[in-house]
Amino acid sequence: MSRGSAGSIGSAASASEYRVCSNCRKVLRQEKRIRVSQPLTRGPSAFIPEKEVMQASGLNERTNLLVEEYSTSGRLDNITQVMSLHTQYLESFLRSQFYMLRMDGPLPLPYRHYIAIMAAARHQCSYLVNMHVDEFLKTGGIAEWLNGLEYIPQRLKNLNEINKLLAHQPWLITKEHIQKLVKTGENNWSLPELVHAVVLLAHYHALASFVFGSGINPERDPDTSNGFRLIAVNKFCVCDLANDNIENASLTSSNFGIADSLSELEALMERMKRLQEEKEEEEASQEEMATRFEKEKKESLLVVTGAFDDEMVSTSDVSRYIEDPGFGYKDFARRGEEHLPTFRAQDYTWENHGFSLVNRLYSDIGHLLDEKFRMVYNLTYNTMATHEDVDTTMLRRALFNYVHCMFGIRYDDYDYGEVNQLLERSLKVYIKTVTCYPERTTKRMYDSYWRQFKHSEKVHVNLLLMEARMQAELLYALRAITRHLT
Repeated sequence: MSRGSAGSIGSAASASEYRVCSNCRKVLRQEKRIRVSQPLTRGPSAFIPEKEVMQASGLNERTNLLVEEYSTSGRLDNITQVMSLHTQYLESFLRSQFYMLRMDGPLPLPYRHYIAIMAAARHQCSYLVNMHVDEFLKTGGIAEWLNGLEYIPQRLKNLNEINKLLAHQPWLITKEHIQKLVKTGENNWSLPELVHAVVLLAHYHALASFVFGSGINPERDPDTSNGFRLIAVNKFCVCDLANDNIENASLTSSNFGIADSLSELEALMERMKRLQEEKEEEEASQEEMATRFEKEKKESLLVVTGAFDDEMVSTSDVSRYIEDPGFGYKDFARRGEEHLPTFRAQDYTWENHGFSLVNRLYSDIGHLLDEKFRMVYNLTYNTMATHEDVDTTMLRRALFNYVHCMFGIRYDDYDYGEVNQLLERSLKVYIKTVTCYPERTTKRMYDSYWRQFKHSEKVHVNLLLMEARMQAELLYALRAITRHLT
């Protein structure tokens, strides 16, 4: 089978391959003959000016050396260019990704790339699917598998359930799911193989969040006449990319509560200062902190993620890699449903439990992941927009912990009142969308929060969200594996 027929995701990216927001859908229903041209944006990102990214990646020799050493494709792709705004982190990211894709490990190379395809497809991320279709074929993968899940070995098919749960509702993963995978006769997975697969799945679910959250554009392709591969990459509504000035009734400033951006920045600085002073004066009791977590968890329900309907309809060929496409994120704290117990982070931590289990079953990846988690959590330039010498620890922790809160993970020593103080509503909308429904992210959402901040600072936010999400998925999966072992 030729690479074109199996590997490319659609022969042309028509407007129908983009998501359509509910407002545009109304217009289309009223004007049935309307035609919307495909948006064109230049550079690695549809959200960030090309000049800003190119300056960072073009002038940075370190980035070029890292690509030479750790890129599986051997070129400077758009993800790497955007991440090069934070070279320190980029090195940790590329090293860990290269290790899980290319270095000695339990799984054969083609399996690794097919698992990446399965993971990225859960969020309809054509960009990552295409990237790993190419890598799958280069590493000797069987082209027929690219026709869809019905063509792959039963052993890989057995990963569908854990892929689906990890991507959307990881709190549902139990030791029974693990037992089913490791005890299925001829198609069973060894524990080292399963840990390798879980790390890959979590990595690519989280990377899909980064791709959509950063508006990563399709790769330029020298084989096409206009330099672009003709595929839909992000499920933006065309109104977001085609015309940034279109007023969308559901995403106007009144909904997002956008104040004047300069006073917004000063107000955030003031809140940070006040919280620090209050913390030094008096600490909240354990009971009060538990109450604040439950309140924040419940309030996360009320954060609406934009103008899209709840049902996700896959409109491109990535659907061939998805089983049960209607399964998605459900609010952990949703009213009227059976209450799921909060995951107390102190009972099963990455540092004390997950790290050692991963390292024991898939040597060295634990060290690389740990370095990456620590790097993004501690990364700071001590700046906020135009302000210098600012301690941003409180803000970084609020971002990381809010993601974990949406996945039901609670830190006993953290006051969740800080989340409400530090994260404005438009930022919460953005975080929830990028983390839970990344394919719904729009440029308008990206632009709506922290309008005085630099793009590099918003990319830092996306890196924090990506790593917080990956760690949350790993905590649930590794806890289930630990329970299986005990």
